[in-house]
Amino acid sequence: QQNRTKINDPLKYLDLTFSDPASDLACDEALLELCESNDETGLLRIWEPDNYFVVMGYSNKVASEVNVNACEARGVPTFRRFSGGGTVLQGPGCLNCSLAVNHQCLGIPAGLADSYRFVLERHVKFCANQVSEVVQIQGISDLAVGGRKFSGNAQHRKRRCSLFHGTFLLGFDLRLIETCLPMPSKQPAYRGGRSHGAFLCNFSMTSADVRRALKQVWEAEEQLQDLPFDRIGTLKRERYSRDEWNFNF
Repeated sequence: QQNRTKINDPLKYLDLTFSDPASDLACDEALLELCESNDETGLLRIWEPDNYFVVMGYSNKVASEVNVNACEARGVPTFRRFSGGGTVLQGPGCLNCSLAVNHQCLGIPAGLADSYRFVLERHVKFCANQVSEVVQIQGISDLAVGGRKFSGNAQHRKRRCSLFHGTFLLGFDLRLIETCLPMPSKQPAYRGGRSHGAFLCNFSMTSADVRRALKQVWEAEEQLQDLPFDRIGTLKRERYSRDEWNFNF
């Protein structure tokens, strides 16, 4: 498949943050299902939570990836998403980009690393205009500047479509990450065993500027009108609000 430089059919756009983390996680899954079931090119959702919470990758183990006692003491709840990747702390200053895209319409490569690169090269393009240092794709799914990570990404692939969702650290409380999350059990080589504080950094763009840049680079022009609220509610009840899901491993 050829990487397309121009998206012929514009993506739909949604700027929506729910009042509870379970609904935010359910919304991402529902949007992927929506993209899979129709002929749209894709959907771009931007969201930024008002409160702190931990989100584990699907196969992560709570005991090894979360400082449970510290989180409970600070009222920081823990959730599990349906995609892979590592555990992250969400909250104010952590902007989320959720991209549900049709493989054929956009020419998404089949390989895992190549598909990440397809997405992240677009993000590098607008990020590189903001700093004097080089913005690089590091590991398989990170963006970093000066060797320090400011964006992490995960994906879930279906037959026709994939969901790529990632974070941009923009004025985030990095000290709280040290408190809530231990050193991850799996680390990219470029991390070199560094602590969260030495490895992570905030990127020098505002939330509003990243929102505008994402809409532009993905040519997301039309507002998504028919949001699948019923499906979001079902996924919230059956998965993301249940301890059986969030603490399964």
